[in-house]
Amino acid sequence: MKTLFAKSTPGRRGVCIAEPACCEADHLPAELLRSHAPKLPELGELDVVRHFTQLSSLNYGVDGNFYPLGSCTMKYNPKFMEQAAALPGFTRLHPLMAQLKGAGHFTQGALEVMYEMENLLCEITGMAAYTMHPMAGAHGELTGAMIIAAYHADKGNRKTKVIVPDSAHGTNPASAHIAGFEIVSIESRDGMVDPAALKEALDDEVAAVMLTCPNTLGLFERHLPEIVEMVHGVDALLYYDGANMNAIMGKMRVGDVGFDVVHWNLHKTLATPHGGGGPGSGPVGVCEKLKPFLPVSRVKKLEDGRFVLDYDHPKSIGYMAPFYGNFGVYLKAYAYVLRLGGEGLTRASENAVLAANYIRKRLEEHIHVPYNRICMHEFVSSAVGEDLNGVRALDLGKALLDKGYHAPTVYFPLIVPECLMIEPTETESKATLDAFVDDLIDILELSKTDPDNVKTAPHTLPVTRLDETRAARQMVLTDDV
Repeated sequence: MKTLFAKSTPGRRGVCIAEPACCEADHLPAELLRSHAPKLPELGELDVVRHFTQLSSLNYGVDGNFYPLGSCTMKYNPKFMEQAAALPGFTRLHPLMAQLKGAGHFTQGALEVMYEMENLLCEITGMAAYTMHPMAGAHGELTGAMIIAAYHADKGNRKTKVIVPDSAHGTNPASAHIAGFEIVSIESRDGMVDPAALKEALDDEVAAVMLTCPNTLGLFERHLPEIVEMVHGVDALLYYDGANMNAIMGKMRVGDVGFDVVHWNLHKTLATPHGGGGPGSGPVGVCEKLKPFLPVSRVKKLEDGRFVLDYDHPKSIGYMAPFYGNFGVYLKAYAYVLRLGGEGLTRASENAVLAANYIRKRLEEHIHVPYNRICMHEFVSSAVGEDLNGVRALDLGKALLDKGYHAPTVYFPLIVPECLMIEPTETESKATLDAFVDDLIDILELSKTDPDNVKTAPHTLPVTRLDETRAARQMVLTDDV
């Protein structure tokens, strides 16, 4: 599609601006003035409207298509949350106003949302307190890892290592490493954390274990009580990666079962559209003994009912984000939680788990499912077997593009060869799930009879197979494409 500059026609205008009686530029120093007019595209109003309308039709979004993308919860989100976040009382509020002397009454609504959202997250997860500051999931992981480091430093513990199972989310090791820890990886057994491997890795230098539960295989850690006891037995902390929280809402409160730190991905679980690099929000909850180390500022409710920002936390790890994090994201989350309530959140998790198991059962006779048992909100399959004639997971994903779907996650987690991770979410209908499964089965059958057709997909899109490394490093941004 051509750019606006390529569509430009000399002399065409959408708006006629009268010449001013006097020009402000006459009063500016000569070195600040242009020597020639800016090179802007010349277009009529209809040209511009059609250009951006056509651009929007090229976007692939959940409003128009199904996203079976694993570990990312690419679900439909009701539009009323967008309306709540667009209320003028919130959008026109300057973030510095809460700190201005005498202006606190203007910010009470926003501060109350932050305060109440923290309380709601505490209720859902069984944690003692939350910080809303982290800007995304991995940022929440880093915040949690820094809180863990501060806690051990305050106690005088010499803790240098963090254990990360190979079934955890891929950002866990990076987050803990940035916080200064050495990473110890342990292998899974039958898709779960192996208690024997964990016991062997645990020693007095372990600061924490970062657990994704359910893990990236879509399996719930059945050895959880034993894991909690072992981790706490060496004065280590247990971290819960909450990116898969939509599988357990209303079913398990992570604080009640022994987790010490947890992060959410509000932009996945609680109604902010996910994708395109943001916006995100990764609130971090902690148990009682970790509250002193939470980032500042924190919202405090006074006895007279007013809300203020509280900076009096000398053991705090400090600031983790500009101002108070992504306010609009947890404003949407707040509206979402209030709308669904406890029963609605529980049903969302139930439907997500039901949808994943439905797809798994429909596919089990057509593609290898390495852990073919009751899963949670997602499951992994594997494009292995002689009957596929060398068709790989990437090929199946590319072929699904021809069918109008976003591809599932491929090649993650790395512990499953030729992995396809599928997460249908709770918002898709049975008809949509059936259509997706039918199309994937058609592709798998085509792999047996005409594998080259699948290996060269997609065939219907403007762009087919790219050298992805070269495409990222040598982008062509011309106006004649």
